[in-house]
Amino acid sequence: MNPQLTVYYNTRCPVCDTGIDWQRNRLLALVRSGTVEFRDINEQPDALAQFAASLDDIRRRLHATDEAGRLVVGADIAVALWRMTPGEGWLAALFGNRVALPFTRFVYDRFADLLFAWNRWCGRW
Repeated sequence: MNPQLTVYYNTRCPVCDTGIDWQRNRLLALVRSGTVEFRDINEQPDALAQFAASLDDIRRRLHATDEAGRLVVGADIAVALWRMTPGEGWLAALFGNRVALPFTRFVYDRFADLLFAWNRWCGRW
């Protein structure tokens, strides 16, 4: 069975690592069943080379593949995970609707840019 979502993230970023660890624990049943996977991009730096996603691209923003093998990036992953997480569907409805999603993506991207710069400044590569 292919996972519905395979999320690639940067374990060297303390914010990313903590956030994904928290989310993984909330989705434990789906992780155990293989529905959702979380992978450290530092262990598989070429995992998304077929999509021309560089290691820095993936360290900057979450990247994932869906069950059809399509690439999903950034805030869209957060929305997808909220939809799957018990008790967090309201977040997906609030931030993932067609009116709010452009704003959600913008805010996510700016935060990701700041976090990426901070991690580089701290030498977390």
